[in-house]
Amino acid sequence: MSLEIGQKIPSAELHVKDADGIDVFETVAGFAGKKIVVFSVPGAFTPTCSIKHLPSYLEHYEALKDAGVDEIICLSVNDAHVMYAWGLDQKVGDKITMLADSAGDFSQALGLAVYMGPVIGTRASRSAFVVEDGVITKAFVEEPMVYEVSSAENVLANL
Repeated sequence: MSLEIGQKIPSAELHVKDADGIDVFETVAGFAGKKIVVFSVPGAFTPTCSIKHLPSYLEHYEALKDAGVDEIICLSVNDAHVMYAWGLDQKVGDKITMLADSAGDFSQALGLAVYMGPVIGTRASRSAFVVEDGVITKAFVEEPMVYEVSSAENVLANL
């Protein structure tokens, strides 16, 4: 299975950490009734993810909100502690929800799981997708080792 327009968000329990602790993000409820842009990255603190991908969503945060996006989510196969630390490092504040798909099950169910070699193992492929009331309405999945279509600029141009 691969990420497809019209696909319903699979049910999963992901995790998000803040200064008060770790909370469960239940995907079906979390995506209900909202327009959400999700961008998935191979890993927190990795070069392209930290230098280009996540910063593009911070740079275009206001424009995405003005275009009707209720929430921006960064998804990675990392644990909640790592995602929280990366969010602090990147100064995301409350602009981006840093979701941890620790076991990679959600990424697998979406068709985004890809083996990236022995150093980082199986991760979510680089992508972006728009979810409206729990249904994927736009999908931008990168070829391996590429960063183009999943940028905030491209998503914004295609909303």
